[in-house]
Amino acid sequence: MIDEIKGFDIKFNEKTSRIINIDISDDIIGKLIFPFNKFDLTALEYKPFTRFTIAKSLDDLSNNKLSKFLNNIIKDRNTGCFIIKPKNITPKINDIFLVKLSTAVAHLIGNPNHDAMAGKYYARFHVKHVDKSDSYLRKAYTNMDLHTDGTYVKEKTDWLLMSKIEEKNVEGGETAMLHLDDWEHCEKLYNDPVAKEDFVWSSPRSKNIDYKVEHPVFSSDDKGRAQISYIDQFPEPKNMKQGIFLQKLSDSLEESSNKVITELPVGSAVVANNYFWLHGRKPFKENKELSRELLRIRGSFFIN
Repeated sequence: MIDEIKGFDIKFNEKTSRIINIDISDDIIGKLIFPFNKFDLTALEYKPFTRFTIAKSLDDLSNNKLSKFLNNIIKDRNTGCFIIKPKNITPKINDIFLVKLSTAVAHLIGNPNHDAMAGKYYARFHVKHVDKSDSYLRKAYTNMDLHTDGTYVKEKTDWLLMSKIEEKNVEGGETAMLHLDDWEHCEKLYNDPVAKEDFVWSSPRSKNIDYKVEHPVFSSDDKGRAQISYIDQFPEPKNMKQGIFLQKLSDSLEESSNKVITELPVGSAVVANNYFWLHGRKPFKENKELSRELLRIRGSFFIN
């Protein structure tokens, strides 16, 4: 599974062989500066084809091996996740560069969905000491339970990219992830008849989605393996059995001993298959000066 691509240090993650770590060498980063500077963020936001141009610049530096490698990882049930980052953070690697790098990586995998919360193909948001939002996304001192993305939208959400842009005065807040095939209770919950019923999914006002959708928590892939679409905050149970099923599901996920808990350095982007990887975040230790900025891109695989 591990390939050799010049300029990219590729290893299995120290916590699990399901996640591949990819460090981008200083030489590759240096060669990206010029093509990245060709477009400002406004151009990337307004002209979608420019995003493919910078993605091609990244892929060309790997002799077009990187795109094939990333797609193999993200679509392989045995892995389905990688963490990609610059090997070293230098002054040239600022927030703008990281937005462009995340954009390039995403566009080697697929087409991003429109993120209604931000009004563009990506969203940037802060987690701080004080929060008045209507979502767990920004609640620093509350555990963000394991979930998948895109549960409440009509668009397909095949994959998710999350980049850490900035972090200051942070203790705790580690990333939590769980692969469905490592979850002890997957078979039992997947085979529960309620799991295949349609649930109503809505979202808080900040998401800027004015409709609701209906779909089951579990579905099956083309080989009959479990897939999940779930987040604890957004389902609206229709009856007692749906409510109790969701509580059982939530408890079983959070109690799993096979969660992967990892600290991601600034500049890291974790990219995961949204059908069989769940993700969450541990609470932060209280600090009035706490600040973390994240970037999110989520979308569908290319249809060739």
